[in-house]
Amino acid sequence: MLKRKIISASISGTLFAILLGFVMPNPFREQVVAEQNYFYSATNIISLYLMYSLPVILIYGVLASIISDKVAEFMSKKSEIKNIEIIVSGVLHIVFGLVLLPYSLGASVLFFVTDRILQKQNKNFYWLQVIKSFVIPLTVWIISLSISWIEHFINNS
Repeated sequence: MLKRKIISASISGTLFAILLGFVMPNPFREQVVAEQNYFYSATNIISLYLMYSLPVILIYGVLASIISDKVAEFMSKKSEIKNIEIIVSGVLHIVFGLVLLPYSLGASVLFFVTDRILQKQNKNFYWLQVIKSFVIPLTVWIISLSISWIEHFINNS
């Protein structure tokens, strides 16, 4: 379970940073004038969002998800309702995601969906796969920084 949760955090943390980068390319609320500036602003900020959100999702998100799943599992054993485990786990993910309202709520929903997709595969994950899953955020971070560097090089030449 822990291995799957860490892989889910790696995937959902990366998706969260990318989505947040394109939804809010300028967190300081300045107007983005052209589409090209929008793209550069979004790719520039993705690396920053990734640096700050991924550790939080890895630590807080994994712990909150484990607690949510354990509580939901306990309640499903006591209840006769068929889908109570998924419902309780989803609600608890949302409750744990209310910390920073829109941002953490979006991250918690992404985490929940990613974890459920991986869980449906009914596959055993190994620590090597967990380590390999960190290639995803690292690759996105390097691509984001590379685009930022190229944009800086082009505009200042």
